[in-house]
Amino acid sequence: MKNSSSPLRDAHRIVVKVGSSLVTNEGRGLDAQAIGEWARQLAALVRGDAGIPREVIMVSSGAIAEGMKRLGWRTRPSEVRELQAAAAVGQMGLAQMYETKLSEQHLPSAQVLLTHADLADRERYLNARSTLLTLLEHGVVPVINENDTVVTDEIKVGDNDTLGALVTNLVEADALIILTDQQGLYAADPRRVPDAAFIHEAQAGDLQLEAMAGGAGSSIGKGGMITKIIAAKRASGSGAATVIAWGREPDVLLRLARGESIGTLLTAHTHKHQARKQWMMDHLQLRGSVTVDAGAAAVLREAGKSLLPIGMVAVEGEFVRGDVIAVRDAAGSEIARGLANYASAEARLLCRKPSSEFERLLGYAADPEMVHRDNMVLTQG
Repeated sequence: MKNSSSPLRDAHRIVVKVGSSLVTNEGRGLDAQAIGEWARQLAALVRGDAGIPREVIMVSSGAIAEGMKRLGWRTRPSEVRELQAAAAVGQMGLAQMYETKLSEQHLPSAQVLLTHADLADRERYLNARSTLLTLLEHGVVPVINENDTVVTDEIKVGDNDTLGALVTNLVEADALIILTDQQGLYAADPRRVPDAAFIHEAQAGDLQLEAMAGGAGSSIGKGGMITKIIAAKRASGSGAATVIAWGREPDVLLRLARGESIGTLLTAHTHKHQARKQWMMDHLQLRGSVTVDAGAAAVLREAGKSLLPIGMVAVEGEFVRGDVIAVRDAAGSEIARGLANYASAEARLLCRKPSSEFERLLGYAADPEMVHRDNMVLTQG
């Protein structure tokens, strides 16, 4: 079946992941021309040259590979302390290169270093999500990498394909594009089986795909097709489609965004909003709830707006920031649920209060919403 790529044509928010071998030209050093080309395409996507204006996030490997080159190491070290040292050295050049090339396209950029722990902890998850969404709102392109310098577990078992999928889920992106040094996914390793069948389209999570995939593709990076297939499976959990394509294909990002068939499309098994709603609904036992007045209830039901503390009249239960809580009307009926921006103790202080008083009451300025609309699902019309 030929790849239609329609999920990318309609995608508003896109995460692009680029591998080490592409970024560093197979370990010879940062490839300024290639990074400049991707920056040009990202700028075109943001402007809307490929149909509609897009929000884009870059997940880039290459820090360790660039550090190896700067330190004169020909093979990837196995000791954690040496990997950390290489990451520390290489991250300087990697961030500078992206900043320079994106600036040439009049795109502001930001460096964001994440770990899996940042995305597993509820509060850090919300903080990371809030930061990335704020950057996108201001037209900034976040360039994300794992914080390999300090986190040993990420160096030993992490990879940026997985990070790309986790970021896709974090910001609820519509699509993940994994740029690699292969044309896409084959039924067998084309380096060993020259006539291996090319897979144009499949469903993410198909177990046959994992059986087909081999090991790491180069001595420079850590991943291989198996990590990309698993990443696509992860991304599909939040309803995002994934494309695996050759990173040096001319205008690859723009052509994919226009709906052209390039690489391998791995479709999601569920719609993005359905996945988000199902995740919220799966919380059968909630740690707490807030009760809102009639005005707030009407705004939630009719306009789908965020819940502001000024509309809250009571707080039940004990919960922390990031917990899923219920939102109830005066009759006790659940009308919505979502991620709490404040712990229960703080929420009780904020009931019926405008955001202008938050700093006085809490001692710090924080989110104006108790539950942001992006983190909320209506359970009653």
